[in-house]
Amino acid sequence: MILMRWPILCTVVLSLSIVASGCSAFDEGGADSDDGVTVAAAFYPLAYVAERVAGDHADVELLTQPGTEPHDLELDVGETAEIASADLVVFQHDFQPAVDDAVEQNAEGVPLDASEVVDLLAAEESHGEHEEHEGEAHEGEEHEGEEHDHGDTDPHFWQDPLRVADLADAVADELAEIDPDHGDDYRSNAADLRTDLQSLDDDYVAGLADCERDTIVVSHDAFGYLEKYGVHLAPLVGLSPDAEPTPAVVGELQELIADEGITTVFSEPLEPDLVESLAADLDLGTATLDPIEGLTDASSGEDYLSLMRSNLDAIREANGCR
Repeated sequence: MILMRWPILCTVVLSLSIVASGCSAFDEGGADSDDGVTVAAAFYPLAYVAERVAGDHADVELLTQPGTEPHDLELDVGETAEIASADLVVFQHDFQPAVDDAVEQNAEGVPLDASEVVDLLAAEESHGEHEEHEGEAHEGEEHEGEEHDHGDTDPHFWQDPLRVADLADAVADELAEIDPDHGDDYRSNAADLRTDLQSLDDDYVAGLADCERDTIVVSHDAFGYLEKYGVHLAPLVGLSPDAEPTPAVVGELQELIADEGITTVFSEPLEPDLVESLAADLDLGTATLDPIEGLTDASSGEDYLSLMRSNLDAIREANGCR
């Protein structure tokens, strides 16, 4: 009986030694191990950049699920754990307070704050329309005390493709530090993304160069970075989508719309339609302009590039661009 069991015992011991040695060799592979590189990205534009740069070498977890307003994100236990375990956390300080707190308290990997690597516009710099159209109320004066305080900067930098390219370079540098074996791939992916973003920027420059109108009426002030293309913003509310428009602002917008012959006002997919009553009162058309803060069920098949081009098409149609 002992002789019959001995071969079985040898087989078990040999198998265990092979598995142990195999696991040891696999772990030495760094990012290609079972515990490969992971990235936690706070909201969609950051996740898009991380996915493009990471390619096949890292897994990217999006913390703000489609259909969720990014400003209102509350993290559950699983999402907090993703932040804690991620090798890289890409977030934007002052945009999602819950994420800021979780990064500060739980992140064990590298935190990459987009606001520190992208040149954000000062909030007042993104409101050129107030200078162009004398008498229009300044956003900062009309909407003091909004729930989402973004400080002195406009956080919506992803409306400028070239600023997105700057973030991609920073993500590539951090991933190359974490996973040097694939550093060249990360930087090559970032360069490819920059090429796509430069092409998108060129399309905006050409597409908005010759238009009958240069002002767009939007629900909230999420599009200030488009002013680099000669577009002037007339928002119902300021940087916070939670604010309510004041009667004074509504009256001034009605005058502006009449003076400039504006035919279309823009709503957003993730927010209640603030512009509906304004459009109805003035018999205006409505269209959607996506701030691309997050995806919805309707945009689940889209990506950053396609959504930005849809926005460009919508502005061109509304403003009679040739």
